[in-house]
Amino acid sequence: MSDLTRDKPRSARVHRQTTETNVAVTLNLDGSGAHHIASGVPFFDHMLSAFSRHGLFDVTVEATGDLEVDAHHTVEDVGIVLGAAFAQCLGSKHGITRFGQALIPMDEALVLAAVDISGRGQLHWLVELPIEFIGTFDTTLFREFLIALASGAGLTLHVRSLAGANSHHIIEAAAKATARALAQAVALDSRLGQSIPSTKGQL
Repeated sequence: MSDLTRDKPRSARVHRQTTETNVAVTLNLDGSGAHHIASGVPFFDHMLSAFSRHGLFDVTVEATGDLEVDAHHTVEDVGIVLGAAFAQCLGSKHGITRFGQALIPMDEALVLAAVDISGRGQLHWLVELPIEFIGTFDTTLFREFLIALASGAGLTLHVRSLAGANSHHIIEAAAKATARALAQAVALDSRLGQSIPSTKGQL
């Protein structure tokens, strides 16, 4: 493990409260996948647990929101806060690998995620979901979560489904692929030392 990690633990706690939601997130980039997720949205909790476990990020999420309206505000605001936590953990981005990619199968589903910690937050989503709801979860909300995550963390994130007939499988593969790609991108490369992986000298 790089001295960068030992000397400066890459962890953060971020809290955001609005009239619609109250979200607190803790994040450790150099974890083991330990997690405690409580958003009040069961399927979303399942996806965040998979994200933590397969990215080996230690994550806690405590969120309350106006679920009597729907889950949109809660899911989006968790993405905003988690993205801000990634940005805090990364700091000046010295020594990070910057790029990552993962191709993840889940039964018939196959999803590609590629990430660049570019500082230019954007999501490029090419995913077809066969059904609109999984239980009570609106499947379009996972895209909203990733938009907020990418924006808050300053990621250029591409997610594409290459195969799939089951929306649960497709979204779960997307969560795992994003986590694995992001884990590669945030990893420290000892060859970089304190330099930043950009010809511009900053990200």
